[in-house]
This record gives sequence, structure tokens and C-alpha cells, in this order.
Amino acid sequence: MSFSGLLAQLLNGLASASSLFLVSVGLSLIFGVTRTINFAHGSFFMLGAYLAFSSVETLAPTIGFWPALLMAPVVCAALGALTEIGLLRRIYQAPELFQLLATFALVLVIKDAVLWLWGPEELFGPRAAGLEGAVEILGRQFPTYDLLLIAVGPLVLLGLHLLLTKTRFGTLVRAATQDREMVGALGVNQAWLFTAVFALGTLLAGLAGALQLPREPASLEMDMTTIGAAFVVVVVGGMGSIPGAFVAALLIAEIKAVCIWLGVQEIAGVEVSFSKLTLVVEFLVMATVLIWRPWGLMGKPQAPARHSGAPEQPLRTGGAPATTAWMLLVVGLLVMPLLAGEGSYATVLLTDMLIAALFAASLHFILGPGGMHSFGHAAYFGLGAYGAALAVRTLELPMAAALLFGPLAAAAGALLYGWFCVRLSGVYLTMLTLAFAQITWAIVFQWDGFTGGSNGLTGVWPSDWASTAEHFYWLALALSVLGVYLLRRMLFSPLGYALRAARDSVLRADAIGLDVRRIQWTAFVVAGTFAGLAGALFAFSKGSVAPDSLSVTKSVDGLVMVLLGGIQTLAGPIVGSAAFTWLHDTVARNTDYWRAMMGSIMLLLVLLFPQGTAGFAQQVQALFASKKKVQVGA
Repeated sequence: MSFSGLLAQLLNGLASASSLFLVSVGLSLIFGVTRTINFAHGSFFMLGAYLAFSSVETLAPTIGFWPALLMAPVVCAALGALTEIGLLRRIYQAPELFQLLATFALVLVIKDAVLWLWGPEELFGPRAAGLEGAVEILGRQFPTYDLLLIAVGPLVLLGLHLLLTKTRFGTLVRAATQDREMVGALGVNQAWLFTAVFALGTLLAGLAGALQLPREPASLEMDMTTIGAAFVVVVVGGMGSIPGAFVAALLIAEIKAVCIWLGVQEIAGVEVSFSKLTLVVEFLVMATVLIWRPWGLMGKPQAPARHSGAPEQPLRTGGAPATTAWMLLVVGLLVMPLLAGEGSYATVLLTDMLIAALFAASLHFILGPGGMHSFGHAAYFGLGAYGAALAVRTLELPMAAALLFGPLAAAAGALLYGWFCVRLSGVYLTMLTLAFAQITWAIVFQWDGFTGGSNGLTGVWPSDWASTAEHFYWLALALSVLGVYLLRRMLFSPLGYALRAARDSVLRADAIGLDVRRIQWTAFVVAGTFAGLAGALFAFSKGSVAPDSLSVTKSVDGLVMVLLGGIQTLAGPIVGSAAFTWLHDTVARNTDYWRAMMGSIMLLLVLLFPQGTAGFAQQVQALFASKKKVQVGA
């Protein structure tokens, strides 16, 4: 290791920090004003790279490289404004999770649109005109273009500072960030303010993508990779803080640069690969900051909203008719393999639905009645899957023992992570659960000797007595029904009532003697345990387990299932998981652009049935019941 090598890596870090800042500051602006967690922000970064490729290829010979390159962020800004007007403006009053679901659906639509327009291959853009060479710094060659990127970040920071402090638009933006209800009360047209801010944020994301094209090829993975890092920067710097986003981008990029420079080091006789930490270091930083200072390095605690919306209705049992209906459903599921025939694909699909239902029900336990928004529930699903797989592969335990070992591993993870998570709430809790999930994913992904690394673990097959599809289906049915039943019973136990009391009013719950944190921590562990059981069943149903079972996408799948069914209904996660699994399987088998189809369906459901399909059915049933009572009374 040399000083010149460290300097080269630090300069690379500064160049990366500029790109990361451009994406993150746009996301921070949007959140600060609209309070929307825009999951599609990374998609506009990806669009910026692809649009820059096309504009440079087509227009550079006519108008020059740089004007052609800068056309891309302008188009991104226009698309962002249309997105805000056509979609987000309709859901600003919806809960945060529904906004998150809508923007994630937009991610799926944009990804397939890019796939259709540009194809699946990576696209390599040309070198930046006039900046193709390199300069020598301490005997090392450093790309000239990276020096430009290093300068761009501070220049954009200065421009935003002047915009926000010296213009009326900036004054309105700062006022809306502090108290958007008061801005509306003063007669400001909030709709157009939100549109302008969203367009500005997407312009910055598109600019970051366009400027990244000469450094790396445009690819379909850019959106998810970028949005994770951008979320980290926004949270670490402080939600809505522009200087905080700049400081956080510098901090994270330089820490990663130092890790690359350190490489493999021997500490106390043990070789430690610091370069592998680059996959997880930003999430370690985010978890540390959230635990120490939840509102970020340069952020401020959010002021409570003046209008919290209508209170949630108490959970009620469905009574004898609902019990009869559930029993008939279970009986129907019991005989389904006999009706479908031996070796039927329907049996395999129903097994997937049962596992998904248990996973969704475990998330609903803390999401709906608990009010704890988890964006990393896949961590416990994956820990259960890997726990069961390792019990079979390493400890050589039978399947029955492994099905106990998996949930215990997930419970241990929930016990550890939950202790920190229950100290936060709202978006900060959501981001901390994401951080812990990503840390767990990185450990599994890189621990080749124990978890199989990126290849995962194979050969995790059921015991002989459950080796056929029908027999394993009945096992999955028994455990899933038992798990959902126990979760439901707990919601109507003292734990469930105390959990809902803590959700509705922490101060009142604390005043009557409830230990809110302990109650929420207990619920967190319960939910993690049942998610681990679903993961263990998943490992045996597929015969293998891979790091994808802990990914952000898996967590989002769980959220989609709960929200599609309805977060305020007990049947919601069951209905939503069945609908999601069936839709995913059907759409994926019938079109190459299944993401766009799934995203479009999710957007329609969010716009038309924000209460979920099961919630909508309950509302219709209640409406008919009330009309019947009126008729009888008349």
C-alpha cells in the first residue's frame, strides 16, 4: 500500500460521490416537499443513461457531444412532471406504504419500457468529447473526465443553494419542507409546487445518469443498485437536507474508496477482506446513524402532521359465517391435489401460495396491527431458509428438525435487529429494517465457505415421507394454516390488544403502564419466527436456497401481498398473497414484459382499491348489510 494509491482511490471516491450526490439530492428534495418515498427515482437515473446514449448517438454529429448529452436530463424532467401529475398527485393523501407501492410499480413499468426500447444488452457510450485522456497525479494516471465529475458535485450544490435562498421558488420549497400544510393555508398552489420540485428532482437524477454514461455502460440493473445507495445517503444526511446529502455522499464514497485501498489485511492472525465490505458499508453507516441520530447528520426531527386521517377501526372477528367459510376453504385445499391429479403443476403453484400466505401474514402482524413499517422482512424469511438448509447440509439433521431450526434462526435475527428497530418509527424504522436486511444479505452473499456465496445451497430436499409434490403440499398446508391461525389468535390475545394500543397512541399506552418497546419487540420476534417458518418451507419446496431470498425484492413482494389484500383486514394477507402469486406466475409465463404487466396491475389496484381487494370486499358487504337493515326497518 502506498500514499499515491490511497490518493488515487480517494479521487475515485470523490468522482463517485458527485454522481451519488446528484441522485440523492433530487430524492431528498422530493421527499422534503412531498413527503413521498419515491422508489422510482433510481429508474430516472437509469433513463438518463439510456436517453443520453441515444441522444449522443443521434444528435452529437449535428449539435455536438455535450448539448446532446444534456438533452437526457431535460427529457427526464418532463417525464417526471408527467408522472407527478398523472400518478402521484392522486395518492398524496394515501398512507406512505401505498405511495411506496405505487412508485415500486412504476419501477417495474419503466424497466420493461427500457427493455423494449433498448434491449437487454449493456450499452457502452462514447468517451466525453475533449476529456478522453488522463492526467498524471503522483506518478499515477487519473482520467480527466473524473476530474470534471469531482467539480460537478460542488457546483450543483452551490447552484441549489442559490436557487433555494435567492429566489421565490426556493423560499416556497424551504417553507414546504418545514410545514407544507401552512404553505397551503397561505394560498400557495401546492399542486404546481410539487410538480416543479418533482421535475427538478428527476432532472438531477437524469443528469447523474447521463454523466455516468462515459464511465460505465447503461444497464437494466442501474435502477435498483442506485436507489439503494441514494436512500442511504438521504437518510444518513437527513431527510430533506441538501448539505446533508452532499456530506453523506462524500462520507460513504470515501469510506468505500478506503476499503478498496485496504484490500485484504491480516488482523490478529485473521485475514479480513475490506474490499468485500463495499457491498454493505453504506448500510452499516446508515444503521449506525439511525441508531445514534435517527433524523440524520444534518437533518431535523419531522414535525407531526396536523391531519393524521381517520383512525383505524378495531379488528373484529368475522363470527360464525367467517369461521365456516375458512373451514370450507381449508377442506377444499385439502382435496385439491386429489382433484388436480398426480404431478399437476397446480399443486406446485398452490404450495407457493401457501408459503407466500404465511410470509405475508407474518409481515401483516407487525405492519397492520403493530404499525411498524418493515422494509426488510425478507431477512427473516431468508434466515429461516438458510437455517433449514444449513441444518440439513452441515448438521445432517432430518427435515422435521430443520423445520424447527430455520424458524429459530429467524427468531434470533429478529431478536437482535428488533431491539434496535423498535426504538424508531415511521420512515426511519423502514430504513433501519432495510439496512439490517441488506447487511444480512451481504453476509450471506459473501460467506462462500458457509452459505455457498452467490451460488447458495443446493440439495435441500424433503424427507422420503414428504418427497412427492402432493405430500409436501399437505405438509405446507398444515404448517401454513397452523401459523396463520396462531398469528390470528395472538392478535386477539392481550399481546395483540396491547400492540394495537401502542400503534394508536404510544403516550396513552405508556400512561396506562404498558411497556411499549417490549411489546413491539415481542411482536417483531413473533413475526420473524413465522417468516422463518415460511422460509424453511420454501427451501425444501425448491430444493435449494440463494441470496435472493433475502433481497429487497423479496421484502417488496411481501409488502405488495399485504397491500393488495388490504392492511386493515385479517384476510388481506391471505387474499393478497394468493392474487400476487397467481398473477406473477400467469403474467411471467405469458409475456416477456411481465414486469410492466405486474406494475400496471398494481398501479390500477392502488388507484382504484387503496383499501386492498379484501378491504374493498368488506366495504361492499357492509354497504349491502346497512341497506338491508334500512329496508327491514322501513
